[in-house]
Amino acid sequence: MNYCIIDDEPIAHRIIEGYCEKLSYLEKKGNCYDAFETMQFMNDNSIDLIFLDINMPKLSGFNLLKTMQQLPKVIVTSAYKEFALEGYELNISDYLLKPFSFQRFLKAMNKVMDNQNSTFSPSPEQKKVSFFLKGDKKMHQIHTDDILFIEAYGNYSKVFLVEEMIICHEKISSLEALLPAPGFLRVHKSFIIAANKINVMEGNRIKIGEYFVPIGQTYKHNLKQLFRDE
Repeated sequence: MNYCIIDDEPIAHRIIEGYCEKLSYLEKKGNCYDAFETMQFMNDNSIDLIFLDINMPKLSGFNLLKTMQQLPKVIVTSAYKEFALEGYELNISDYLLKPFSFQRFLKAMNKVMDNQNSTFSPSPEQKKVSFFLKGDKKMHQIHTDDILFIEAYGNYSKVFLVEEMIICHEKISSLEALLPAPGFLRVHKSFIIAANKINVMEGNRIKIGEYFVPIGQTYKHNLKQLFRDE
């Protein structure tokens, strides 16, 4: 994903660049320091995502957006929280209030990557939807294609992947909202499964690889969409 930073403060560029360097799917295409420089740059380059400051000389960041006919994905980076509502009315992906942490930056990137209406056209290698989860004092990039199932674990969750299991700092309800339907189904109060990873269903349980996942009585209706005859 090609990105550009638009901000009149050089230190802001350095901070965002440092965060972006930690994500392998991001590639910097340029740095712009005012709106007019940005207009020329956008005419000459193909950009998927911009990090945009609001308070800039000559023309504000929001006024710049209003001049663009085709908008890339936009993450606003501003020290002024009072402009957030106007930003969302302009269909931005997220609004980061300076100074923001790397963890908050990751949440913004998750929104961009999970948005199915993205103007970014990924290559076949990049089409896997992914997001970041915190576990074991690390940030793990999770590709949805690698998920077998998720198990509730108190205020945490166990995410069972093709090659490993991660205990993450998210409740199962939060992960349910994050995962795309109908590919993932809640089949029990403590379990979410990847529908395409089911091997066998028998009685009140589902076999996924070497694991057996229970089917809760109140969640059986969620499985009906898997059967064309029902």
